[in-house]
Amino acid sequence: MARFRRRTCIILLLFILFICSIMMALKTLRPDRAGFGDPFGLGLLPELQQRTVLLDNKQNSPSRVQGDPVTRVSNLHSIAVNTMKASMPPVNKLEEELSSPNYNFHIFYYSWFGNPQFDGKYIHWNHPLLPHWDPKIANNYPKGRHNPPEDIGANFYPELGSYSSKDPSVIEAHMKQMRSASTGVIVLSWYPPGMADENGEPTDDLVPVILDYAHKYNLKVTFHIEPYKDRDDRSMYHNVKYIIDKYGGHPAFYRHKTSTGRFLPMFYVYDSYVTIPEIWANLLTLSGSQTIRNTPYDALFIALLVEERHKHDIHRSGFDGMYTYFATNGFSYGSSHHNWASLKAFCDSNNLMFIPSVGPGYIDTSIRPWNNHNTRNRVNGKYYETAFSAALLVRPEIISITSFNEWHEGTQIEKAVPKRTGQVVYLDYKPHKPNVYLELTQKWSEKYRKEQEQWLM
Repeated sequence: MARFRRRTCIILLLFILFICSIMMALKTLRPDRAGFGDPFGLGLLPELQQRTVLLDNKQNSPSRVQGDPVTRVSNLHSIAVNTMKASMPPVNKLEEELSSPNYNFHIFYYSWFGNPQFDGKYIHWNHPLLPHWDPKIANNYPKGRHNPPEDIGANFYPELGSYSSKDPSVIEAHMKQMRSASTGVIVLSWYPPGMADENGEPTDDLVPVILDYAHKYNLKVTFHIEPYKDRDDRSMYHNVKYIIDKYGGHPAFYRHKTSTGRFLPMFYVYDSYVTIPEIWANLLTLSGSQTIRNTPYDALFIALLVEERHKHDIHRSGFDGMYTYFATNGFSYGSSHHNWASLKAFCDSNNLMFIPSVGPGYIDTSIRPWNNHNTRNRVNGKYYETAFSAALLVRPEIISITSFNEWHEGTQIEKAVPKRTGQVVYLDYKPHKPNVYLELTQKWSEKYRKEQEQWLM
């Protein structure tokens, strides 16, 4: 009898110890910060917090509000901004929750969008339908301008709606998305102060805000110099000096470590080929009359290569490298994946950087309705992955991504959502989630890191 009691006590004691160990294990799984009303696991899904705010903002967008839209949406926006700020985790939590930035992944970014709430009118979302250069062909297509917020100049529709690039909550959401994709350097479309593209407004005053938010997410910013009026060697020197003097001291300002150990700013120069090599050589060669070399404003200048002959012009001009920009495989010599190996070989033999540009697809028929032949279907992400695979084959030092938010040309990886109006059915990312292209970018960023380690061995 005593033996039976002893055995029973031992079994009971072991059972109690087992229950206690389970309780302790469950407690370690539960986040320390979780309290009543904080669902278990929510903190592990930062996207869910953001999406709740963004969807709330979207549901209350101008297209859904009756009465006085500007006043009501302004009030709703204030609530959304305050909610987003309250829900954003501190910086140290961001580092834990988001993928680490890859400073060899550069992504083209546009800050030219506007809406009545922040800008007094729609900017770029109301893009005009561009006529074909042949009048006979142009007559077969519609004319006019888009009418936001239901009808925008894009084939996809943003999860954030027809946003303003001045909206702090939008800038922050963009930084978070780019960081979640494990990109590291934002290539910001830039015009000199007081200048803009023909459908936009000046945006240089936004640069300090973009730099601040980029720094919060441990991202860097470099500049995509657009083909502003009268761009030449003299104006470029002046504008590079302006950028470095005004923004070069910011911790988010990007500097690239060269093979000689120097840290230099980097500038992408869009449509560089429209200026003759002799003009560029004045700025970019040691003997040039306006040389920027070996001055406090020396930098890495990356030219756009479209045609094969441009590679020789780029070399003669004194550029430090070339990029291909267009996300349309086969559209140009530079954007054709099968030419990247020979371009990389040319760059290697001439001490130039080769930066291939990958993109998720291309469609611009919302603004160029006659340009169907250049559409590149996304194939549920396969087109994007094929481009990344082609880029990795040539072992580039940097890969550029076209684009985060060039919505007019359908190259964006920013979150898009299904939308149907009376006149328009927008494309979307189904059957995948709105963030599928951010996830694919993050996947290939990690793959690039692993392969680069093998290249350097």
